[in-house]
Amino acid sequence: MKALLDKRVAFIRRCVADANAAGIIYGNSGGKDSALVGALCKMACENTVGLIMPCACARGYGQDRADAEVVAKHFGISTRFIDLAPARERLMQIIGEVTALTDGAAANIAPRLRMTALYAAAASENRLVAGTGNRSEGYMGYFTKWGDGACDFNPIADLTVTEIYALLRELGAPRCVLDKAPSAGLYEGQTDEGEMGVTYKAVDAFLLNKQHEVSEEDKATIERYHAASEHKRALPKTPPQE
Repeated sequence: MKALLDKRVAFIRRCVADANAAGIIYGNSGGKDSALVGALCKMACENTVGLIMPCACARGYGQDRADAEVVAKHFGISTRFIDLAPARERLMQIIGEVTALTDGAAANIAPRLRMTALYAAAASENRLVAGTGNRSEGYMGYFTKWGDGACDFNPIADLTVTEIYALLRELGAPRCVLDKAPSAGLYEGQTDEGEMGVTYKAVDAFLLNKQHEVSEEDKATIERYHAASEHKRALPKTPPQE
């Protein structure tokens, strides 16, 4: 565990040095991934800031905000708060004048607004934006394209959810993060596993070649999600070179 942590801290330091950046900024959601990213970034760079950015979903102003503040205090991370709900409401109103927004399209506005805020702050203060997506989410495509999938570097992109929790325990993370059901906080009552229809335990077993631990039904779900989300992991298509 120590070797895994040390490797990531060194990686973050190289990213900051190579970019000649003054610091790091990331979205502090109060969840497991942002908690680990925040801790790693703070270990690597003293000038690390976490933005708490609720956007309409009630838990973002309650449980998630409280958990985010607990994590920030525990690891000594500077925190700022931005309420993005008014921006989301206005944007939905404007877009709604030219098209009928689907539930999925509306849900993805929040992650994209959060990334807009992160990059605006980063550009203003010469910071790098740290990503908070893990390997399990990445394989399933469980992230918003150009939203939480955007970043300058991601120190946990190769880690499964199982490994995320192991490292958090190694770092002595607060129980509120370790005991919390993973959720993107896109709408009330939403959880990752409930929305995907498969557990992270099954996804991680699949990724770690423990196929005997994964049911055929879960394999089919995982493969379907992966195939449907391939476009999220690829660079934009461009005309072929002559």
